[in-house]
Amino acid sequence: MFASPIAKAYDARATEERWYRFWEENGFFIADNRSPKAPFCIVMPPPNITGSLHMGHALTTTLQDVIVRWKRMHGCNTLWVPGTDHAGIATQNVIERQLVEKGIHRRDIGREKFEQIAWEWKEKAEKTIHLQLRRMGFSCDWTRVAFTMEPRMSRAVREVFVRLYEEGLIYRGEYMVNWCPRCTTAISDLEAQHEPEQGLLYYLRYPFRDSSGDITVATTRPETMLGDTAVAVHPEDKRYQEAIGKVVILPLMNRELPVITDSFVQKEFGTGAVKVTPAHDPSDYQVGLRHKLPFVQVIDGTGTMTAEAGSYAGLSREQARLKVLHDLREQGFLVKQEVYELSVARCQRCGTLIEPLVSTQWFVKIAPLAELAIEAVQSGRIQFIPSNYEKIYFEWMRNIHDWCVSRQLWWGHRIPAWYCGTCGYMLVSKRDPERCAQCGAAALQQDPDVLDTWFSSALWPFSTLGWPEKTRDLEMFYPNTVMMTGFDIIFFWVARMIMMGLHFMKDVPFRTVFLNGLVRNEQKQKMSKSKGNAVDPLEIIDQYGTDAVRFTLSVMSGSGSDIVFSTDRMIGYRAFANKIWNAVRFLLLNLPEGASPVSQEEIKRMITDGSLSTVNRWILHRLNVTVGQVNENLEKYRFDEACNALYHFFWHELCDWYLELSKPVLNARSGIDYEPTVKTMIFTLDMSLRALHPIMPFITEDLWQRLPHDGTAISVATYPETDAAFGDPRAEEDLSQIAEFVTAVRTVRSENNLDPSRRLVLQLVAGEQERRNLERYKPAILALARLSEIRPVNAFKEDGNHLKGFSRLGQFALIPETAVDLHAEAQRLRKEVARLNAELEQQSKKLLNQEFLQKAPQMVIDLAKQKQTELLERLEKASAELRRLESR
Repeated sequence: MFASPIAKAYDARATEERWYRFWEENGFFIADNRSPKAPFCIVMPPPNITGSLHMGHALTTTLQDVIVRWKRMHGCNTLWVPGTDHAGIATQNVIERQLVEKGIHRRDIGREKFEQIAWEWKEKAEKTIHLQLRRMGFSCDWTRVAFTMEPRMSRAVREVFVRLYEEGLIYRGEYMVNWCPRCTTAISDLEAQHEPEQGLLYYLRYPFRDSSGDITVATTRPETMLGDTAVAVHPEDKRYQEAIGKVVILPLMNRELPVITDSFVQKEFGTGAVKVTPAHDPSDYQVGLRHKLPFVQVIDGTGTMTAEAGSYAGLSREQARLKVLHDLREQGFLVKQEVYELSVARCQRCGTLIEPLVSTQWFVKIAPLAELAIEAVQSGRIQFIPSNYEKIYFEWMRNIHDWCVSRQLWWGHRIPAWYCGTCGYMLVSKRDPERCAQCGAAALQQDPDVLDTWFSSALWPFSTLGWPEKTRDLEMFYPNTVMMTGFDIIFFWVARMIMMGLHFMKDVPFRTVFLNGLVRNEQKQKMSKSKGNAVDPLEIIDQYGTDAVRFTLSVMSGSGSDIVFSTDRMIGYRAFANKIWNAVRFLLLNLPEGASPVSQEEIKRMITDGSLSTVNRWILHRLNVTVGQVNENLEKYRFDEACNALYHFFWHELCDWYLELSKPVLNARSGIDYEPTVKTMIFTLDMSLRALHPIMPFITEDLWQRLPHDGTAISVATYPETDAAFGDPRAEEDLSQIAEFVTAVRTVRSENNLDPSRRLVLQLVAGEQERRNLERYKPAILALARLSEIRPVNAFKEDGNHLKGFSRLGQFALIPETAVDLHAEAQRLRKEVARLNAELEQQSKKLLNQEFLQKAPQMVIDLAKQKQTELLERLEKASAELRRLESR
């Protein structure tokens, strides 16, 4: 226990850093790869080193930490691997922007210097991210921290690339790719975000060479007409049967184009005739291959018109469009234009319009890998939570295309391929070769491209454990237990980890995939650094405290639902932290000198020997129920329901009722109930803090250390489990009567606008058992209900304007000093009659339910019948009182 007295309010800033240092110095987060305990492993989705973390990271990582701490307290050998991602294209964009601000282009300094700057940036960003992770209280194993471009990861990447190449699953070829002119690199289909945008559909007239007329085509990209090599119509389109086989003259370029047929043409689009530009459209690319058409590239990798564009060369795409339309209009080839909704592809990283280009790239032949990944989910070896994401996963995996893995960047894993300058031979190798394997020449040039960031990330579940070496970590912790991440990267990352894990480890990478929602701002936009709307979690932590932030994120997480970020909830959960603090403070201020820890076995003996009062048995019963709910919900990743159960128990049951009912006992510091109450309170708060710890680690550690306790830290203490010995439905029924009575009195006072601070006399008509039950807690009830006296009576006098109410303990009447508003009292009674009718109907339905009668314990059924009888009696009394008032 602490030597210093406990402060009046919780000071998060003074607490958090001290306890995290304590945890780390004691090695509580370090996994033991030789432990006989059941392993539990999570690899952290590595944050990009593009800067600092935002609230989206805070959500995902908070939920992971809740599970990791919970499993650690359940006795598992937990490993949570932290790490960061080099984030090739995103990080390169950050560094390039910084250079541009200094008037420098990356090509001015060269690749080697650029990489040096990138590594310096990595060190700075990684330090910031690690600080944020510690400030959030995340219990990672910092002895195993990883980075996707560190040497051991690079070795794993090369091993995978070379083996896939040797197996014929990686190839180099010319293909149409998504090209970002801003980032000057190819990107995958997933990195090309398609959004609906309002644009224009242009109708262009192409004249026949034989002067027999013309054919009108429709296009959304008139600037690409400069690269047209055919006009296509559907073979069954009767409108164009005579045009098939003819030749048209391409306006502005005076090039001859054949009119061909292809079933890809949609007869209902535009005029049913389309221009074919094989070098700048994915569908046209396939048409060009089928019909052996020329490929004329008129736009280059920077979005500039090439020499093939003739007089338009050197213009940007946007400038070329304006000039082309002007010239078409002037020469009479622009028939019309109309508003049209487009599906526009933009670069996920920078928002630039994607340019489809034919380029030589490296690809992973993905279909053979996808087959096993589909089977792993179908067979149940991998479970998705929520399960609806399985359908989305299957749809994507069954329509998957080869993965373009090469990027024209400087920051990332260089592709391990070398080209001989003497004989042209290409060598793919795990190690840097010194000479050409074919001719022996030393003139070798490594491929300048780097791998897609997601290539190295796909290996994360096993590369972080030491693969390709056969390590103890790999043997102990692969497969990982669960992958917890945002649903937005299910295809970018989750699917690829499954494919790579199955191929190289011959087993799934994890058994469960939990997909949380996204954190959105108040405009419901995704929070991200690239959008510029990210919020630094540390700023929020400084204001509300880490525990309040963690509880807010957990309770709002739902099952895969998005969170609309707002500080309003954090204000409430900061108050919850103070409520916890004050509850423990109350006990500490009332503990007798030399109080000892209280074990579960000691509490069970007290239950058995009958030394515990009803209120003590009740709080133990409610603790037991709550612990069961929390364990069940965390097992199913229902973080919100676990939080709600804890919040309700701690605030409403433990603080609002148990502590208030126990105050007179503790204040007396003597009597038959004093010592059992102290012990019950020590035990209950001990277990409650343990139950809360995974979600609110700092305040619970601080308070637990102040309580009488056994053990070094709550972080490694045993998590509470349900115990049948604590179940006590009868105590719950008795205390619910007391709580209902106080609530009913408060309701009557409130509905009649009586001064809350004014103590009133209350008359009570109740049975002998109910009176004894009430008498035992009379001091607390007087305080809770703001009463000066409780007078048992056999019946109320009909004179005077008493304020009457009803509860299971009996009918009562408040006696104010002023006259009562009879109309308001009648309105209140009508509401009470309606409420009792509804509750009675619900109870009656339960007792008519055969499943309930067959499965419920007899005690529960008896209590339900008793409650039905009591409700009926209270309804009769309330109805009689209402009739009496209405007759006056």
